[in-house]
Amino acid sequence: MLTWQQLRDLKIREYEDAADGWGDVSNRSDASRVRVDQEMSIPVRSTQKGETPDAAVGRLNRLRDNYQYLHSECGLIRTTLNALAADLAAPQRKLKQALEDAENLGFTVNSDGTVTYPNPVPLAPGNGKATPGAPLPLLPGAGEGQGNDNKAKAEDIAERISTAVGDAAEIDARHAGVLRRLKAPAGLAVTKEMLADEGRDMKAVQKTAGGLVDKGDIPHGKSPAENKGWWDHLTQEQRDEYVTLYPAEVGALDGIPSIARDTSNRMVLAQTMAQTQIDLDGLPDNPPQYIMKGDPPSSVVNPAWQKWVQLNDRMKGMEAIQARLDASGTPGKGPNDKPTSGLPQAYLLGFDAKDDGRAIVASGNPDTADNTAVYVPGTGASLENAHGDINRMSELWRSANQQSPGQSTSTVTWIGYDAPDQIPNALARHYAYDGAAPLNNFMDGLQTAQGGPDNSHTTLVGHSYGTTTIGAAAKLPGDIAADDMVVAGSPGMLVSDASDLEVGSDHVWAEAARTDPVPALGQEALGGRKLGVSTWNGIPYNAGPIISIPSDESFGAHRMDVDTSGHSGYWDQDSTSLQNQANVVVGRYNRVKED
Repeated sequence: MLTWQQLRDLKIREYEDAADGWGDVSNRSDASRVRVDQEMSIPVRSTQKGETPDAAVGRLNRLRDNYQYLHSECGLIRTTLNALAADLAAPQRKLKQALEDAENLGFTVNSDGTVTYPNPVPLAPGNGKATPGAPLPLLPGAGEGQGNDNKAKAEDIAERISTAVGDAAEIDARHAGVLRRLKAPAGLAVTKEMLADEGRDMKAVQKTAGGLVDKGDIPHGKSPAENKGWWDHLTQEQRDEYVTLYPAEVGALDGIPSIARDTSNRMVLAQTMAQTQIDLDGLPDNPPQYIMKGDPPSSVVNPAWQKWVQLNDRMKGMEAIQARLDASGTPGKGPNDKPTSGLPQAYLLGFDAKDDGRAIVASGNPDTADNTAVYVPGTGASLENAHGDINRMSELWRSANQQSPGQSTSTVTWIGYDAPDQIPNALARHYAYDGAAPLNNFMDGLQTAQGGPDNSHTTLVGHSYGTTTIGAAAKLPGDIAADDMVVAGSPGMLVSDASDLEVGSDHVWAEAARTDPVPALGQEALGGRKLGVSTWNGIPYNAGPIISIPSDESFGAHRMDVDTSGHSGYWDQDSTSLQNQANVVVGRYNRVKED
């Protein structure tokens, strides 16, 4: 049981020093994770093939996962110790003030917390003694006024001592319970059970350390510049605490450094994958889609099957993201199977598994890139289908790197909006307008993190309905943070002319394969002559006479040569379609082959 003497003598600085030590381990672990990925795994992947290198990479991945786990768990210990120190400071101050008051009055604080005060009448036997919460009679011979006064003061001091000790004991027990959670089993493997438990640890620390690192202080609905301002004014220790305690919230902030977002989102991804696998393991494998239910029985959709499909779809998308994170350094194949440059470090700039899911994956760090391309996919884009969209930007990076090997390039897959699930839904414009603001915020955030509009040549690349979303973003107030736009297989961009897209018609580039049916269908479905006045969020608006499709000559864009077929071949390896996009991305317009 905690005594007032222990609380008085408590050296809070020792808790803070211990927190600093755990914080140092956490930070070193994160730095080591990055070093393993960039300085060890990438060279092995990019230069060696075979069973031995593959085994080495597998061990390096395990080491990376260990460092990531250490970063999170040690960070939680740091935050808990800091919160414990901060919480104990208040009752200790109260105690010391009570002890000081007792000393100034000439009272004696006994070992059990009771307070003895002197008898105000010299002839009266003994002294008075105050116990917190217990009414005391006046001593025999005590003067009516002064005796009552000393008695009340002593009772107040005793009560304050008792309250301070009680508060400290409650704080100690609460934080001790959390600290006991923060331990791991022996061994080198970081299991799914450990990662899922890490998520529960995080929630436990959030409850106990909320006053130290307040979730409410994280910007919500603010501009990228405001997000950056908040981040820049934090101390490094506060940044570390927010990253390990609220990684999902920090990872979603446009405008802060990509490294911080990547570190945060990787933790969320690992924990979500682990919990999803545990949930899948708890279901029968491939349960029947329909079951008989009711009286009389009838065929109904099996809830277990629905859950199984949902979890499998989620896992499929997360595995695609993890595969790209693990592929950094992996070379591709060029003509005659000649190896091409290995992929750069991947950065997870956004992740959310709810509903259709969100994923933002960059090949190369956009904060420092000479050239940046952001790809907005179209109908069907979701976490489940992330594999194809991520691969397209891997191919665009390879091609851009070949066109301009002396410059650094980052290509970003932006699955950051609710795209139409299927073609009939793509007839609606609200998906584009709903996705416009998030897209603009992300683009502004990239520019903010880069340090301004002149620090990277930026290209927005859209496919199918993604081009419609780009058009909606360009119609919002303010300038869109891009230098060029490349649109492929566009059904329409909600504007009638390339000059309406803010970057200027000379910086709008369109591709349309002859066998791609979407541009022609888009003219019929999205054309202003068909829809006329519509509504968005209940507000009537007139989009104007959207007669031209970007690939039409009347639209006023550069029409690039296309040698691929169908609606999804624009990123085929070594194709002219892909090389044209790459030349725009790196600003080598003279190399673009126009139709």
